[in-house]
Amino acid sequence: MDHRPKILDLFAGAGGLSEGFIRAGCEIVGHIEMDKNACNTLITRMVYHALLQKGKMDEYKNYVLGKITRESLIEKYGLQKERDSVICSKIKEDNYKDLIEQIKTRLNGESLDMIVGGPPCQAYSYIGRARDEHNMRNDDRNFLYKYYVQFLKALKPKIFVFENVPGLKSAGKGKYLRDMQRLMKKAGYETDYRILNAADFGVPQNRKRVILVGWSKESKLKKYPNFKEVEREYLVKDFFANLPQIQAGKDTKIKKISKQNDLLRKLGIVSDEFGLLMDHVSRPNTKQDLEIYKRAVQAKQNGENIKYNQLPGRLKTHNNEEGFLDRFKVVDGKAKGSHTVVAHIAKDGHFYIHPDLKQNRSLTVREAARLQTFPDDFKFEGDRGPRFKQIGNAVPPMLSTILAKELKKYL
Repeated sequence: MDHRPKILDLFAGAGGLSEGFIRAGCEIVGHIEMDKNACNTLITRMVYHALLQKGKMDEYKNYVLGKITRESLIEKYGLQKERDSVICSKIKEDNYKDLIEQIKTRLNGESLDMIVGGPPCQAYSYIGRARDEHNMRNDDRNFLYKYYVQFLKALKPKIFVFENVPGLKSAGKGKYLRDMQRLMKKAGYETDYRILNAADFGVPQNRKRVILVGWSKESKLKKYPNFKEVEREYLVKDFFANLPQIQAGKDTKIKKISKQNDLLRKLGIVSDEFGLLMDHVSRPNTKQDLEIYKRAVQAKQNGENIKYNQLPGRLKTHNNEEGFLDRFKVVDGKAKGSHTVVAHIAKDGHFYIHPDLKQNRSLTVREAARLQTFPDDFKFEGDRGPRFKQIGNAVPPMLSTILAKELKKYL
């Protein structure tokens, strides 16, 4: 049997990075994540992959449909190892050594090939800094990379991938990034980074992220890898093509998806084997919101983005007409990439208005997941808000698969 590279996913979120590495034939020995809903999502996904291997997709579908509990599936098929690969914990000063020991126990004497992950990014993001009076200088999330380095020193992977927002470059006037690379070098790793846009790798979303790669002398990597960009014709609207039309606040319960779609099948978003649609539920909106949405979509059809200060007085609820004028934004169906899906989508849908005037609503959880290239069989756990948040914070699996396939060559 081929050696399956062993991967640790730190600050794993909902598992967008893991998903790509699993698709590329890797084994995830551990995920460490502090958010309970995201941990639940990770466990469900590990159960999914194990059942898929066993040809038991029907059992997974039964779980999705609420006919069987996840725990009973874990018991029935002996999936305790998959469940226990998810460690739900915040990485901090008083526990990081214990977490490292837990991973060593799971490795059972074998070596770790790669570490992937990126600490929570609010502290580095431009918006986070703009909203914080101290410019996020006092935010302890600024220093989570120091724990990442401790994992590198203790587990000695050949290669690692550190993902974060472009604001990392300028945060603290570049101090954090410089310090990070200095500590990584001290731990035995050469590093280099690029700002990659997910849209260049087939993802229907403009999503720029710092992808920093580190390699030790044990790896075959000598310089930053060449992640190949994807030539494509498809547009954002193609990712919504086979979804039922719904109105704001309307619910499509989990249902069989009637119209399969060759493009989405080819891209791995839909599969005949799963064939169900979940999470296609739109938020309820006030009449006022819906009137603004309508105006925003009409403006978009004329090639314009609506500005808050252009709305009639009766539709304005904020006094601030100077900043954040684009708080209502329509997803551009005719573009190759939509604007970035971020965690704020959990708060309200005003920044993610559906381009179809007839539907007059914001995006559903499933539509946001498709823009992030999560397949329809990917079940996000938790209420609607936490599901949106997990999607907004994730690395698109289509991008992470490309990273994984390329990096595997150098182990």
